[in-house]
Amino acid sequence: MIKVRTATSLDAASMARILNAIIEKGGTTAFTHRVTDETIIKWMCQNHEQASWQIALNNDDAVVGFQWVKPAHYLPDEAVDIATFVQTGQTGLGIGSLLFKVTQTVAKAIGYKWINANIRADNKGGLIYYKSLGFVEYEQIQAATLENGQVVGKILKRFEIKI
Repeated sequence: MIKVRTATSLDAASMARILNAIIEKGGTTAFTHRVTDETIIKWMCQNHEQASWQIALNNDDAVVGFQWVKPAHYLPDEAVDIATFVQTGQTGLGIGSLLFKVTQTVAKAIGYKWINANIRADNKGGLIYYKSLGFVEYEQIQAATLENGQVVGKILKRFEIKI
C-alpha cells in the first residue's frame, strides 16, 4: 500500500536517487544533469510558503515517487507549476495519481486556481499521465532548449482546481 506525506529535507537523498535514475534513462524529463540531495533541499527551500513537496512511500517506507508544485516565473500568480517523478519500474501503478490527490488539495489551500504541467512532447508516459488526471493542453512550444543544449518540443497542460 502506498502512503503519501509531505517531504522533508531528510527525504532529499531518496528523491535525488529517483530523479537521477530518470535523468540517466533519458527522454522524459527536462533535467539533464544529475542532482544531489543538497540541490533538492535548495529547491525545497525556494518559495517555501508557496510550494508543496509530497512523497510516496511503499510498505517499507521507502520513497517510490515525489511531486512538487511551486511558482514559475512564466505563470500568473494564481497558477503553479507541477513536476512528478516515480521510481523507474514503478510507473503505471497509481503512485502519481495518489500524489496528485494530495498535491491538488494543498495547492488549493495555498490559494492557487490552476496547475500547469510543462511536459516534453516526446514524453508519452507523462502526456498520458497528466491527461488521465484531467489536465488539458493549452499551448505547444516547438523548440525548447534543455540545459544540455538538446532541443525538444514542449506541451503545456493546465488543471483547474475545483475541490
